[in-house]
Amino acid sequence: MVTIKNFKVHADAQGKSFVSLELIGDIEMIQSKQSGRFYATVRKCFISSTFDETTARLMVGKSIEGNIVKQECEPYDFIMHETGEAVKLTHQYAYVP
Repeated sequence: MVTIKNFKVHADAQGKSFVSLELIGDIEMIQSKQSGRFYATVRKCFISSTFDETTARLMVGKSIEGNIVKQECEPYDFIMHETGEAVKLTHQYAYVP
Protein backbone atom coordinates (compact mmCIF):
# COMPACT_ATOMS: atom_id res chain seq x y z
CA MET A 1 0.00 0.00 0.00
CA VAL A 2 1.02 3.59 -0.61
CA THR A 3 -0.44 6.75 0.86
CA ILE A 4 -1.08 10.06 -0.87
CA LYS A 5 0.92 12.47 1.28
CA ASN A 6 0.59 15.74 -0.61
CA PHE A 7 0.15 17.32 -4.02
CA LYS A 8 1.85 19.99 -6.09
CA VAL A 9 0.60 22.21 -8.89
CA HIS A 10 2.95 22.50 -11.88
CA ALA A 11 2.90 24.26 -15.24
CA ASP A 12 3.65 22.37 -18.46
CA ALA A 13 5.67 23.79 -21.38
CA GLN A 14 2.59 25.62 -22.70
CA GLY A 15 1.86 27.13 -19.26
CA LYS A 16 -1.14 24.89 -18.55
CA SER A 17 -1.45 23.77 -14.91
CA PHE A 18 -1.51 20.14 -13.80
CA VAL A 19 -1.46 18.42 -10.42
CA SER A 20 0.99 15.72 -9.29
CA LEU A 21 0.46 13.57 -6.23
CA GLU A 22 3.23 12.78 -3.74
CA LEU A 23 3.07 9.10 -2.77
CA ILE A 24 4.87 7.50 0.17
CA GLY A 25 5.38 3.81 0.89
CA ASP A 26 5.58 1.88 4.15
CA ILE A 27 8.30 2.47 6.71
CA GLU A 28 11.61 0.74 5.96
CA MET A 29 14.61 0.19 8.22
CA ILE A 30 17.91 0.92 6.44
CA GLN A 31 21.38 0.26 7.83
CA SER A 32 23.93 3.05 7.44
CA LYS A 33 27.03 2.02 5.49
CA GLN A 34 29.20 4.37 7.58
CA SER A 35 27.97 3.85 11.15
CA GLY A 36 26.18 0.50 10.91
CA ARG A 37 23.21 2.02 12.78
CA PHE A 38 19.66 1.63 11.51
CA TYR A 39 17.35 4.46 10.56
CA ALA A 40 13.74 4.65 9.45
CA THR A 41 12.81 5.95 6.02
CA VAL A 42 10.06 5.79 3.41
CA ARG A 43 10.27 5.71 -0.36
CA LYS A 44 8.44 8.51 -2.13
CA CYS A 45 7.63 9.54 -5.66
CA PHE A 46 5.36 11.86 -7.60
CA ILE A 47 2.78 10.83 -10.21
CA SER A 48 0.81 13.05 -12.56
CA SER A 49 -2.96 13.26 -12.19
CA THR A 50 -6.02 14.63 -13.94
CA PHE A 51 -7.24 16.21 -10.67
CA ASP A 52 -7.83 19.84 -9.96
CA GLU A 53 -6.51 21.26 -6.67
CA THR A 54 -9.80 20.72 -4.83
CA THR A 55 -9.95 17.04 -5.76
CA ALA A 56 -6.25 16.54 -4.99
CA ARG A 57 -6.76 18.06 -1.54
CA LEU A 58 -9.55 15.50 -0.89
CA MET A 59 -7.22 12.63 -1.88
CA VAL A 60 -4.49 13.48 0.66
CA GLY A 61 -4.35 10.75 3.31
CA LYS A 62 -5.97 8.05 1.19
CA SER A 63 -4.20 4.71 0.69
CA ILE A 64 -4.06 2.87 -2.63
CA GLU A 65 -2.82 -0.54 -3.70
CA GLY A 66 0.71 -0.72 -5.05
CA ASN A 67 4.35 -0.13 -4.16
CA ILE A 68 7.11 2.34 -4.77
CA VAL A 69 10.08 0.64 -6.39
CA LYS A 70 13.63 1.66 -7.20
CA GLN A 71 14.26 1.79 -10.96
CA GLU A 72 17.48 2.33 -12.91
CA CYS A 73 17.53 5.46 -15.07
CA GLU A 74 19.89 7.74 -16.97
CA PRO A 75 22.46 9.33 -14.63
CA TYR A 76 21.51 12.73 -13.21
CA ASP A 77 22.90 15.18 -10.65
CA PHE A 78 21.22 15.49 -7.27
CA ILE A 79 22.02 18.09 -4.60
CA MET A 80 22.14 16.74 -1.03
CA HIS A 81 19.94 19.08 1.02
CA GLU A 82 21.96 18.64 4.22
CA THR A 83 25.40 19.34 2.77
CA GLY A 84 24.83 21.05 -0.60
CA GLU A 85 27.02 18.34 -2.17
CA ALA A 86 26.19 17.28 -5.75
CA VAL A 87 26.06 13.53 -6.35
CA LYS A 88 25.33 11.57 -9.51
CA LEU A 89 22.42 9.14 -9.19
CA THR A 90 21.42 6.34 -11.55
CA HIS A 91 18.07 5.43 -10.01
CA GLN A 92 14.67 6.92 -9.30
CA TYR A 93 11.60 5.77 -7.41
CA ALA A 94 8.38 4.97 -9.29
CA TYR A 95 4.88 3.80 -8.39
CA VAL A 96 3.73 0.38 -9.61
CA PRO A 97 0.12 -0.80 -9.06
